[in-house]
Amino acid sequence: MINNKRHLGKQFCSFFFIVITICFSGCAAKNESTTSQKENDSIIVGFSQIGAESAWRNCNTRSVQEAAAERGIQLVYDNAEQKQENQIKALRSFIAYQVDVIAFVPIVTGGWDNVLQEARDAGIPVLVTDRKIEVADQSLYAGFIGTDSLKEGRNAGLFLLEKFKNKSARFAETGEFINIVELFGTEGSSVAIGRADGLREVLKSHPEFRIIYSKSGDFLRSKGYELAVEFLEMYDDIDVIFSHNDGMTLGAIEAMEEKGIHPGKDIVIVTIDAQQAAIDALRGGKVNCVIECNPKTGPEIMKLVEKLAAGEKIPRLQYVQEEVFYETDDLSLIAPRGY
Repeated sequence: MINNKRHLGKQFCSFFFIVITICFSGCAAKNESTTSQKENDSIIVGFSQIGAESAWRNCNTRSVQEAAAERGIQLVYDNAEQKQENQIKALRSFIAYQVDVIAFVPIVTGGWDNVLQEARDAGIPVLVTDRKIEVADQSLYAGFIGTDSLKEGRNAGLFLLEKFKNKSARFAETGEFINIVELFGTEGSSVAIGRADGLREVLKSHPEFRIIYSKSGDFLRSKGYELAVEFLEMYDDIDVIFSHNDGMTLGAIEAMEEKGIHPGKDIVIVTIDAQQAAIDALRGGKVNCVIECNPKTGPEIMKLVEKLAAGEKIPRLQYVQEEVFYETDDLSLIAPRGY
């Protein structure tokens, strides 16, 4: 059956621009008979990543690629370059190639019903990872593994309650608000929605906190910088920046420092991802709280892939382990992040 898949795949590769990453790429080419035997024994997985917009995303991709290689799984990889239409084309190419399992990071929550129906009609199970989707029929995909973005937003809110507890206690007397600027992630993505909702859920019974600015920076450092230039011109009474990822945070810090504003001191900063640059900023006092979004999901993804390829059921919902790092922690204990 695998030989038939490989034959069909060769016919479709050039048309759909599939980049095939063979296990242990970079090693010397094996002879034809050995390669053929490996292909016969290997599970073939189509993996669609949303892009390469950050150190976090690149680490996530490496984690999947390395885990596939370690387990002898053949990976058909596609970079959607931040466009849903590219991702849908990639999923259709995986179906044409007749992979054993499809795994993908959805750019946005909606718009997947048709292509996932096509995958089910072809008998190919689908694993959703990192970001969630909304479909009319939940059985169109086998399960989800990734971050708990709602919890991440809640953790941000809980930190702010503790950080500003003294000011909150005086609110009834002073009427002084705690003003929050929010750098929103990609519009329509489950992680941006979850992080925003989680923060608001925790702060909804605390009227002293108010969000005065919330715009999408699309998880990009350059847009984080642009938005910071804008809101720093608009407001001079900002207490908090809540950023949905480290990339936007680092861009905002750059803009703040250009204006002589001391990040982490003049304005409290809460950021999500926990890439090395953000941990370094936390150690340097430029960030006050870093919430981890764990990118190293490859090993768990491949375990689920093996089960799906074997016709087994997997959990509908599985979250990865994540931590929160505070300015009051012993920051010397944080191991190098690797991204």
